[in-house]
Amino acid sequence: MQRIPFFSVISKYDTAIWVRVVGTILTSLAGFMMRPYLVFYLYDKLDGSVFLSMLIVGLQPLCGIFVNLYAGSLSDKYGRKPMMLAALLIQAFAIGGYIFASHVWEFALISIVNGIGHAMYGPAANAQISDVVPEQKRAEVFALLHTALNMGSAFGPLLGLLLFTMNPSIIFLACSVTLVAYAGLVIWKVPETMPVKSEEVLAAAKANKVKIKWSEHKPLLWITFLAMPVSLLYAQVESTFPLHLQQNFENYKSVFATIITFNGCVVIALQLWIAKRTEHVPAYIVVAVSYMLFAVVSIGYGFVPYLAILLFVEFLFTIGEMLNGPHIQKVISVIAPVEHRGLYFSVFGMNWQLSRAIGPVLGGLLFSHYGGKVMFAVVGVILIAAGIAQTRYIRSLNRKQEEPAVEGVLQV
Repeated sequence: MQRIPFFSVISKYDTAIWVRVVGTILTSLAGFMMRPYLVFYLYDKLDGSVFLSMLIVGLQPLCGIFVNLYAGSLSDKYGRKPMMLAALLIQAFAIGGYIFASHVWEFALISIVNGIGHAMYGPAANAQISDVVPEQKRAEVFALLHTALNMGSAFGPLLGLLLFTMNPSIIFLACSVTLVAYAGLVIWKVPETMPVKSEEVLAAAKANKVKIKWSEHKPLLWITFLAMPVSLLYAQVESTFPLHLQQNFENYKSVFATIITFNGCVVIALQLWIAKRTEHVPAYIVVAVSYMLFAVVSIGYGFVPYLAILLFVEFLFTIGEMLNGPHIQKVISVIAPVEHRGLYFSVFGMNWQLSRAIGPVLGGLLFSHYGGKVMFAVVGVILIAAGIAQTRYIRSLNRKQEEPAVEGVLQV
């Protein structure tokens, strides 16, 4: 078997990409150390109030909804690097604040500030990928980052459980230090990647002639809207799914931890291989398969009573997310005008913020009135309908590319 030299793999991508990979591994490991146990920490600190604990956790995505849109525009105006640095330092400050907080308003403020930082980071970081990676390689790079992210989900929860039993403050300190270290890497190794704007564009912007007309960006809005059922499924996994497991499994905590770890390990093992095998497949085909898998998974979550079969369902979920994430992000990177890349990723990212803000509430209502089976069945039907619409819409963008009269529309 022919071996690929290590340094040839390293030189395959820009230095900024490898900094992103290393930073994503560090921050995802720290994040997954903290995330599963933050609710327990807040529950203890707030005298056993489930409502206040969930409300404070929900403030982060809620604030992200309002910040996300402006964050993308700011990254297009001031650059990717300043926004990434500000976002990382704001998150480090906020998470470190958990160590010293003791009152409801303090935890609420920390969650709001953390939500602001988190919303600022994504659009700038994803726009950076579009700046430095050729179109045909973007799905592969987004897959590489997705692999790095899941290294945290594979090992973070177990490490977090160990540290949480010792002292919860250690987890928050580790997360804060990791974010500062990542910011240091960005300062040291990541140059500004925002494309230089022409004098005409700058002059028009200065004269306030460049204004966003949403009617001219319908592909972005439709793709974002039709992506929401996927993030809605994720929102249920993070909120109502553990409660559903509690009703069907005696050892539900270990079952949930096993599923998370299994998901992360499969992504690490297969993400880059799948990205490589699908990089030349039209995006609408990959997206169609991913939505079909998500629909099957949603129904499986609701009706499967055995762990072994549930792990197979989770395997399908993992395949679906490995197909969907990199390719849908590639679609956004392709349809985004150069001067609005940050804005496009910002708007698209709002589907996650909206789903994580309202998804647990809607899912909780269905769950409390009709049970987990009905709730996940409803989500599955929504995914089927959205998958058909999303596939047709992305395919229509391909057909427009084939029309001679339409110039500048790229293959997606």
